[in-house]
Amino acid sequence: MIERLLSLFRDEQKRPEPHHISLACAALLAEVMRADHAIDSEEEHALAQVMKNLFGLNDDECTELLHDALQRVEHSSDLFQFTAVINQQLDAAGKFRLVRGLWQVAYSSNGLDKYEEHIIRRIAELLYVPHSEFIRAKLEARDSP
Repeated sequence: MIERLLSLFRDEQKRPEPHHISLACAALLAEVMRADHAIDSEEEHALAQVMKNLFGLNDDECTELLHDALQRVEHSSDLFQFTAVINQQLDAAGKFRLVRGLWQVAYSSNGLDKYEEHIIRRIAELLYVPHSEFIRAKLEARDSP
């Protein structure tokens, strides 16, 4: 019986990661959209632009990815399942571009909400983004058109 339990844990570790990098990034961007409890078209457009810039996706792919990401976020209990994928697959420059994208989504509608800022700070910490890069990303996003 003990061997059977141990085999379950070994099988769990061998299982491939279910989240693709683009889905993990989209899920974090969706978390920022949902942070102020209102999703509007400006935020959806900003999320699509970020995904196009990060991964070169077209409009249909962005729409499908956003739909999938919103479903995953709705059923997730934490951010770690998404940030772990990103930590494994993105370098520091990629993480910076993602954090800047998070800020772009937050700034895209009626200004920056305190809940949006909080979730971006938590994500940046889970991605091990230095505070100076966190601030630089925020300023770049704020100052971009």
